[in-house]
Amino acid sequence: MIDSAALRTRLADVRARIERAAGRAGRDPASIRLVAVSKTLPAEYVRAAADAGQVDFGENKVQEALPKIDQTSDLKICWHLVGHLQSNKAKKVGRFDMIHSIDDAGLVGKVDEAARAAGRRIELLVQVDLALEATKHGAPEPALAGIFDAAGARPATPIVGLMLLPPAVDDPEAARPYFRELRAVRDRLLAHGVDPSMLRELSMGMSHDFEVAVEEGSTLVRVGTAIFGGRYVRP
Repeated sequence: MIDSAALRTRLADVRARIERAAGRAGRDPASIRLVAVSKTLPAEYVRAAADAGQVDFGENKVQEALPKIDQTSDLKICWHLVGHLQSNKAKKVGRFDMIHSIDDAGLVGKVDEAARAAGRRIELLVQVDLALEATKHGAPEPALAGIFDAAGARPATPIVGLMLLPPAVDDPEAARPYFRELRAVRDRLLAHGVDPSMLRELSMGMSHDFEVAVEEGSTLVRVGTAIFGGRYVRP
């Protein structure tokens, strides 16, 4: 059973921490969107968070998200796919509002087809691989131009920014150089003529390091356990 009061307390704490981090960086807290990552959790947790005013929710897997989206279709909330998108799942993403994990030019066209078939607009973020870890997804910086070119003028699926998943570290400060580098990548793309509307968002920061990410310019933080507590394990 959900402890709604505890969830509300954790959610309020995360929001307060975002506000303090924004203040340290001289930023407007309203420029930062909190994405509550509800992976592995039943839809009742989404409802409880929505009752506490949460609007943006993230899922890692398309197949887990779709039933949850159905079960909460009466709520005025936004759904983000924050996990890796396999090419063979792209045709099923028509019910998301934003996809954070575009890492291949071919995915852009497939997601565009899904968006147009659903009569929806889906915003895209390009996942950038800065650490070049074999176990992580993302596009290396030299491949980014091709992805932006593939996006072209697709009103149903505009690219609106970049996403980063840095190496797992115990000390949040160890992630700071990666957040700074993603910001530098954005600046280099702007200098090379990429339209600023395609680079307005930076999705970076999770439960253990979102305050550092906010200090370094994140506009979307993806927070799960700090809001929901431990992950749900099916009996």
